[in-house]
Amino acid sequence: MNVSEPTPLGEMAYNYAVVGVQKGGTSTLAVTLNQHRLVCQPPDKERHYFDDETVDWSAPDYARDYSAPRRAPIHRLVGDATPTYLYWPHALERMRAYNPDMPLVAVFRDPLERLFSHWVMLRSRNLAWPDWPDFLTEWPHTSLPDAVPDGVRTMRWRHMTGLARGFYGEQLQRGFELFPRQQWLLLELRAMLGDFEQTVHRTTAFLGLPRFERVPPLRNWHAGAEQIPGTAPTADDLARVAETYAKDLALFEELSGIDTSAWSTRLILDGDLDPAELAARFARKVR
Repeated sequence: MNVSEPTPLGEMAYNYAVVGVQKGGTSTLAVTLNQHRLVCQPPDKERHYFDDETVDWSAPDYARDYSAPRRAPIHRLVGDATPTYLYWPHALERMRAYNPDMPLVAVFRDPLERLFSHWVMLRSRNLAWPDWPDFLTEWPHTSLPDAVPDGVRTMRWRHMTGLARGFYGEQLQRGFELFPRQQWLLLELRAMLGDFEQTVHRTTAFLGLPRFERVPPLRNWHAGAEQIPGTAPTADDLARVAETYAKDLALFEELSGIDTSAWSTRLILDGDLDPAELAARFARKVR
């Protein structure tokens, strides 16, 4: 458990969350929000509380395990930016039990781009993580998993469920069943990077915060390596994964209202992008 030491200003209960998606710009957004004068910077950007399978979820101790030290008397909000929560089995149910009024933010990215970036991140951190073919096949999910497999190391399942994280439609469907739509702010990475200042203003308004007097400059936190050793995705790989996401992507578009027309996955499915072109672009990151 991440138990904070007592501070003169006491503890703050986490009261908003950025719940997804990994490699979708969550670090950029969270670090920016933490610079707001009314937002307390937490000890860790990713608290990983609601995806912790060692917690006794029949009697969680929120006051002890899910709070952060208040850093200034003016602070009103403190956020947990853990992008596994959106897809992790039962994480949102646990969050609803904690606070059914929790404001939730999710930033989405093209599923194929996200999947490749996820793998690049793992390989750049440690070459012991599987190469691309094994990354696709260790847990070849075709829909959103509803349970963590028995006997599996949680950390490995967290890192190797790359395919599962791309089923955005099912994730939102589950999320909307647990939290009302008005408690969600849905963002898209391309749009966020294209007009970062406006995205930050939308987010602070959603959280009930006054606007930044000056929005901090856009920074790409946790960017992947320029190149990694390994096996590059093939055109067949990308076409097959795009088809795996086809039905779910349509559901996501319906539920979110987000424009995915520029997403590589949508373009491949519609026949407007040759998977070989995307494979060639990805291959430039792999040596």
